[in-house]
Amino acid sequence: MKKALVCGAGGFIGGHLVKKLKKDGYWVRGVDLKHNEYSQSLADEFIIGDLTDATIVASVCNLPFDEVFQLAADMGGAGYIFTGENDANVMHNSASINLNMAHYATKVGVKKIFYSSSACIYPAYNQEDPSNPNCAENSAYPAAPDSEYGWEKLFSERLFMAYHRNYNLNVRIARFHNIFGPEGTWTGGKEKAPAAVCRKVAQAIEGGSIEIWGDGKQTRSFLYIDECIEAVQRLMLSDFTEPVNIGSDEMISLNNLAKMVMDIAKKPLSINNIPGPLGVKGRNSDNKLIHEKLGWKPSKSLREGITATYSWVKQQADCK
Repeated sequence: MKKALVCGAGGFIGGHLVKKLKKDGYWVRGVDLKHNEYSQSLADEFIIGDLTDATIVASVCNLPFDEVFQLAADMGGAGYIFTGENDANVMHNSASINLNMAHYATKVGVKKIFYSSSACIYPAYNQEDPSNPNCAENSAYPAAPDSEYGWEKLFSERLFMAYHRNYNLNVRIARFHNIFGPEGTWTGGKEKAPAAVCRKVAQAIEGGSIEIWGDGKQTRSFLYIDECIEAVQRLMLSDFTEPVNIGSDEMISLNNLAKMVMDIAKKPLSINNIPGPLGVKGRNSDNKLIHEKLGWKPSKSLREGITATYSWVKQQADCK
């Protein structure tokens, strides 16, 4: 039986990953600051612990695990990342976690470690045109991320690659592009765009309006959680050690995302574009490299994923 350690197991992606690993027959240890808000963890062991603390990391990463998944980070949606108010904590906490994990994974002889980076590492200057952003993996340098969150992610990519070169740590690195789905944060300020829009539509009164930050013409792509987990596992099975995008290349504007949710909800509303925290004007996953190296591409349309997510968010909102 393979043994896996999932760091960030109480979070959205981590919680889904634990379920999939257990389904695949793994013994799983999960660790996080908190339990998942929306479902009981299936991990064989679940440890509440702060991974910025080296003694905690030493105690949880104390076996030569077959696979370690380092998903833990101080992060959130635009309302958390782009205000500037959380920059120091985001950088300190996430960098501390990754420094600890790289060190102890090497020390105990972990067989393979996955690090979840982000599309936020890509240069802002390549994402000024909403219709034609450049997020190919080889476009990361000269570096100019649009947030301190992106800078920390880029630093940690280089950290894990340095451990790979100097200490033979067997790493896999993925740059996630807006992963979404049921059992993710949907309110409170840390939610991402799909969940936020689903919540706004679910809570709006018939004939009312919802607010979208900016002019709504900014573009993004969003990948459904099940697709993300499949791509991560496929990357872990491969021998590819360079950073690779995991995302959808189905790009959509924020206003059109809102219209899609309204259509799914059968709830016509108007859109009120207001000032708010914004990232780059355009971002879309470039999937050429992952398709070439792993033969992977998303199988679900954005609408399918949003339909499932809206149903779940509406249920949560109705229970409030």
